[in-house]
Amino acid sequence: MTDEREEGVTGRAGAAGARSGSGDARGSTEDAQPNPADAQPHPAGARHNPAGARPSQAGAPSSTADAQAGAAGAGTFGGDAVLVGFVRALRAAGLEASSERSYAFLRAVDELRAGVRADVYWAGRATLCGGHDDLERYERVFAAYFGARGGAASRAVPAAAPPRPVLAAREAHGGAPEPGEREPSGPPTATLASSAEVLRHRDVAELDPAERAQLHRLLVAFALRGQTRRSARRRPARRGDVDPRRTVRELLRRGGEPARLRRHARVHRPRRVVLLVDVSGSMAPYADALLRFAHAAVRGGRTEVFTIGTRLTRVTRELAHRDPDLAMTALAAAVPDWRGGTRLGELLREFLNRWGQRGMARGAVVVLLSDGWERGDPELLGAQMRRLHALAHQVVWANPRKARPGYAPLAAGMAAALPSVDAFVEGHSLAALERLAAVVRGASSGEALEKEKGAQRA
Repeated sequence: MTDEREEGVTGRAGAAGARSGSGDARGSTEDAQPNPADAQPHPAGARHNPAGARPSQAGAPSSTADAQAGAAGAGTFGGDAVLVGFVRALRAAGLEASSERSYAFLRAVDELRAGVRADVYWAGRATLCGGHDDLERYERVFAAYFGARGGAASRAVPAAAPPRPVLAAREAHGGAPEPGEREPSGPPTATLASSAEVLRHRDVAELDPAERAQLHRLLVAFALRGQTRRSARRRPARRGDVDPRRTVRELLRRGGEPARLRRHARVHRPRRVVLLVDVSGSMAPYADALLRFAHAAVRGGRTEVFTIGTRLTRVTRELAHRDPDLAMTALAAAVPDWRGGTRLGELLREFLNRWGQRGMARGAVVVLLSDGWERGDPELLGAQMRRLHALAHQVVWANPRKARPGYAPLAAGMAAALPSVDAFVEGHSLAALERLAAVVRGASSGEALEKEKGAQRA
């Protein structure tokens, strides 16, 4: 499902491309892939901007060759499809990149030089970051999406670096420059940015080792937050109900003189998210990427993670490591049933009896990442799914097999579970995980689920 805000950004991106004078409309849908060979450079002086209008002199190209390469690369590195994909990656990392901010970003790049890394970096930093807390995630996503390399943008980055080294591929194949080899100046690898956009829609099971490494870098900055709920606590606010205690205290401080009414409002907190990740043999091509997705979710909010196969294992503590590789190593040692069978019904019953009924699943968003293959009794799975649906605020099922042509939820386990599922989504690619995150935070509806249920009834 495509978010309405993304459609708006894409449409505005096409308008921005029409203004810039390129030969073809650059507006793109989510699945459109940028072609650097088709991009036409802007006429000389088309992106000229007075020196005072730049965000910072640090964003200027480092050499004449850099400037020439930037002019030649305009429209490729800054192609609208690539830039919109970068905005989506930032949203997946937790930045509030609204349609207005995204449109401002596209306009800023259109005014500057789209082929120069530093100009794209500062245009995004000035328009897409809403506060100091967004800077670290912006740095990580920019490095993973466009590649981390020496040049104008890397020297333009402030001295306050992220607390840990950022792994990033320098070229599309992920190799490092040989000793003594001079790193090319100019705009950073339009092909790398384009490949990152293509990679978002690739099936995880079909990736080679270099592409998997690039996918892991993009997953590091992912964020997963549940829908917000009103808590019983209240805090001071400019609007809301009158706070009688604070108002009376203010009157007493003033000796009974009239004073402004003090108000308070309910505190909104994100709901807990519970991930149940299938690590059975049928899910082996997807398990590593899904667990790295779970690692980013644990570090970004109130998330509990369990693995399911032949037994149920709570792995939230193992995934709390800051370094994803250390977290995967600790998780591999803690999970004894890698690539085994699947007993979804029995393990779901164990989860509900031991954790869910006591409060972990109550009012939470529960996400099952599984292909739905069940070796046990499907009727047991259906009964436990009904229990889970009665406890949880929302039940989401992400199935990597759903993206395959002609797929239908005909497997016994999937067919038994589907009536108790609120949203049935794909889980085979980075773009699918981004849509899953949108569903979890309440930004998407379950229209696809209704279609699946209708097809099943037919």
